[in-house]
Amino acid sequence: MEFKGRAADLQLLGRQLELVRAGAGATRGQAVIMTGRRRVGKSRLVQEFCDRSGSPYVVFQATRGRNAVAERADFAGVLAQSAVPGAELVAGLRATDWNQALRSLAIALPDDVPSIAVIDEVPWLVEQDAEFEGALQTVWDRHLSAKPVLLILVGSDMSVMEALQSYGRPFFGRATKMTVQPLNLADVRAMTRLAAADAVDALLITGGFPEIVQSWRPGMSRRDFLREAMANPLAPLLVAGELSLLGEFPEASHSRAVLEAVGTGERTFSAIAAQAGGARALPSGTLSPLLNTLQAKRVVAADLPLSAKADTKNKRYRIADHYLRFWLAFLQRGMPLIERGRGDLALERIERSWTTWRGRAVEPVVRASLLRLLPDGRWPETEAVGGWWNRQNNPEIDLVGADREPVAGAVHFVGSVKWLESQPFGRREYDALARDVLAVPGTGPDTPLVAVSRSGVAGDLPLAAHWGPEDLVRAWE
Repeated sequence: MEFKGRAADLQLLGRQLELVRAGAGATRGQAVIMTGRRRVGKSRLVQEFCDRSGSPYVVFQATRGRNAVAERADFAGVLAQSAVPGAELVAGLRATDWNQALRSLAIALPDDVPSIAVIDEVPWLVEQDAEFEGALQTVWDRHLSAKPVLLILVGSDMSVMEALQSYGRPFFGRATKMTVQPLNLADVRAMTRLAAADAVDALLITGGFPEIVQSWRPGMSRRDFLREAMANPLAPLLVAGELSLLGEFPEASHSRAVLEAVGTGERTFSAIAAQAGGARALPSGTLSPLLNTLQAKRVVAADLPLSAKADTKNKRYRIADHYLRFWLAFLQRGMPLIERGRGDLALERIERSWTTWRGRAVEPVVRASLLRLLPDGRWPETEAVGGWWNRQNNPEIDLVGADREPVAGAVHFVGSVKWLESQPFGRREYDALARDVLAVPGTGPDTPLVAVSRSGVAGDLPLAAHWGPEDLVRAWE
């Protein structure tokens, strides 16, 4: 399948390989810790980079649950069969620990030309053998860092991968961090060949996960794409969510229950506790560490109101990636219908709730896009874009632009998001925004008002600025 997108990621890896070629780093070898959500395309990206590089390379992928002896044997076998020049030197070697296994990698790699070594699913190696991290540090310091090699360590458990480079851990300070994000809005539009507004819908449904975006035939409407997926229980749109979740969160776990509560629309701590606990609400001592872990894994995000007044106790939780939010809201409970051939009923459920669900789901996309468009000439100091709400969510402001977060020194604008196919941002929405603006601490009667609308802005409303779908796509180009 043709590889599309990821130009910036390939360029970033290319720069690291160029450091190796030029010998311009602090050490001859360079290391990269690559992380990102499961199924976001890290392994495919690394393979494409290796194939394009023109350098000899070896790629080893760990297997979860395998014992360390079998894993080291597999590592040795992959190395011996690879195209690196010294592979025959280590053929038949049997490593009794990871120190020996990684030293055999150093022996096989050339001294005179740049090469690439990839170790994929590193968290599983850390899980299998507590000595792996220390061995990696030792062999890197004594052998690998002196070779012209780009070492890429890949893993989906973001908390484990970030811990690898934290202070006090063996590999601290030895690698550059790289986070692989889902395909962005501009990539999704290019691959689906949709109008800008429809590309936003496609992003909310696919999350930018490459295997799902590639299943969206160019020019296909949202409804047609969903209808086709609902007719096939093995469609990537349906199976990727469960595979992703099962990789990290067993079905019976409290973490899974918390995820499902947030995914079905609960946003406050108390509401999540009640929903996830079933008959009895989860105790605070149980829920707090679960939410902290989910945030560390970048699965759940917590937002605070953005204004000139601190409000650290008024958090709102949401699923961090768009696809998982869509899957938990609609597809998880629709799977029994789809599996018995009634995908039409599952599609009807989505259609009934689509407009309401999308209205809130699009807000993080809008804020992230505006952060890429700002600062600009109109607001040269705007470096934070969030929302604002009180405990009663009355009012709830979609957009607040400020100089910093979570507590603003100055609020630069307040705005509203209206994301409907046929209704522009009109006088009613403007009047509501003008009425509510003074509720936001740090605003005044002259605070500029802005809007983001799928269908444009009606009349001669005195807005300081407004953005539409094309602007959001442009932010990512």
